[in-house]
Amino acid sequence: MKILGIESSAHTLGIGVFDSARGILANEKAYYKAKNSGIHPRKAADFLSENAGAVLDAAIAKSFPLSEFDGVAFTLGPGLGPCLQVGATLAKTISLKYDKPLIPVNHCVAHIEITRFITKSKDPIVVYVSGGNTQIISREEGRYRVLGETLDIGMGNMFDTFGRALKLEWAHGSIVEQLASKGNYFELPYTVKGMDLAFTGLITSAIKSLEKHSKEDVCKSLQETSFAMLIEATERAVALTGKKEVIACGGVAQNKTLQNKLSVMCEERGATFAVAPNEYNADNGAMIAYAGSLALAAGTTISPEKAKVKQRYRTDEVELKWK
Repeated sequence: MKILGIESSAHTLGIGVFDSARGILANEKAYYKAKNSGIHPRKAADFLSENAGAVLDAAIAKSFPLSEFDGVAFTLGPGLGPCLQVGATLAKTISLKYDKPLIPVNHCVAHIEITRFITKSKDPIVVYVSGGNTQIISREEGRYRVLGETLDIGMGNMFDTFGRALKLEWAHGSIVEQLASKGNYFELPYTVKGMDLAFTGLITSAIKSLEKHSKEDVCKSLQETSFAMLIEATERAVALTGKKEVIACGGVAQNKTLQNKLSVMCEERGATFAVAPNEYNADNGAMIAYAGSLALAAGTTISPEKAKVKQRYRTDEVELKWK
């Protein structure tokens, strides 16, 4: 089975190819960088649209002609509306022109499934941490059940907000991580409610702390506090379910400090920890192609006229028809 996958939930236009016989053959992308600001949905969508042709050509050059694909998968949601529309329009155009099945994919589920595929994880607790999402997830009875999640903002957006407060040209969690490696910890607000988390008080206090503390120290404290909150909630989920595997996925899962802390927690709990290479934690088309292959094999398709994007499309809304 040969599947073309199109990702366009936010700042990345990713086009990947998955072949069930040969694996991931292509994972091409164009990335919109917003300087001195957050992502402007319309500007990002314009960028994705302008670069769609080149990214598609690059993916096709590494795989197959469009006529040879068995289906076209695309991100139905969640995400920024104008950006999602770019990918959906491209997918529908290819589907109609070449008479190929159109496969809707939930962005969050795609992150989970590509990580499970690469790490060979069977039944894990999932720590999904990205810009707009922070969730602790377990698969139960044909769905990914959200055991705990952020009650306000996603962890990635929190780091990006702090980066803008630092007046970074490109506010990104990786820069916060670099600065944190040079800092010293001091106490900041810590909010865990069962397995749910809240970051608003933490980010507000961190920004105010810049008046008295170095940016390195605040980055260190912000990172340590938010990660401790996440790991406490994850450990509670491991204890509750008795599961012996934990995986992390999403953009923030690229953070080495977070990976190390989750690994230590898992070791103490008698569980294993795994994370995919960074290429597959950042938004990418290969994850949409792979998730699309699972969906198509299970008979999940959508007609082009009904393929309306869903900006709010929760992980636990998706009925999983595959193992």
